[in-house]
Amino acid sequence: MTEPVPPAVAPSGAAGSAGPSGSPGPAAGQPAVLVARAPERAAGLLALLRERGLDPVAAPVIERAPVEDPAELDAARERLLDGAYVWVAITSVNAVDALLGPATDAAANLADADGAAAPGEDTTSAGSRSVHAASVRWAAVGPATERALAAYGLAADLVPRTATGAGLADAFPAASDAAPAPRVLLPLGDLASDTLRAGLVAKGWAVDMVTAYRTVARELPAELPGPYDVVVVTSGSAARQVAAQLGPQRVVAIGEPSAGTARAVGHRVLAVAATPTDAALADAVTEALVRTW
Repeated sequence: MTEPVPPAVAPSGAAGSAGPSGSPGPAAGQPAVLVARAPERAAGLLALLRERGLDPVAAPVIERAPVEDPAELDAARERLLDGAYVWVAITSVNAVDALLGPATDAAANLADADGAAAPGEDTTSAGSRSVHAASVRWAAVGPATERALAAYGLAADLVPRTATGAGLADAFPAASDAAPAPRVLLPLGDLASDTLRAGLVAKGWAVDMVTAYRTVARELPAELPGPYDVVVVTSGSAARQVAAQLGPQRVVAIGEPSAGTARAVGHRVLAVAATPTDAALADAVTEALVRTW
């Protein structure tokens, strides 16, 4: 349920300074909301906040960078195409893009589910290997990663109710008693915690944890119209960078892991989204402003 617009909020579209998302910045007397995310990734949330009479701005404080040495990730892709894994566990959109992005042909190969080789086809080709790899199952930590997989033509076989690494580990099935232990590919960012890997190992899986991308800082534009009444953070890394660049803020977090990091670096957490979706984040921001504005 959506709360009413906070008191003294000006109508959407009120005049203000230009923000980095291309929309006007906060008007006088209007709550200032920063979404610490790239405008293209934040578009849905920005639209929902504007529907509530707010005029937020968006700018990233972190961004994905390729790994310095791709050999380990390339080798994991080859094993994946060769059918070495029973599951691939995905914990972020960045991991999907790093593993399956346009720099490789892995997405096309893995999404090929035709099954049978054509008469006379060379069965050692990448296309036939994709048939072998089609039996792999995909686990997504939440709806955003599920949608990211769908964009590559891949369906998530497992999405936990609690969209965290611990939630995914809890929802994961126990491994069979086969020897050697069945394998799971776990592509992660360089700053990811060990929670999911440890949980899968405890359930009997052999886990190949591979660094798929690096998280690097990105400076906020100098023209941003701060200070802010609320900053929205969608990862622990973003919470840390907001603290490093702006100091402690009043934040709304996408989930409890992000909220925990935010508190640890000195932010005041006003609200945590009920689910990791744009709609739930918009509700959390609105409710926080109703209580505090």
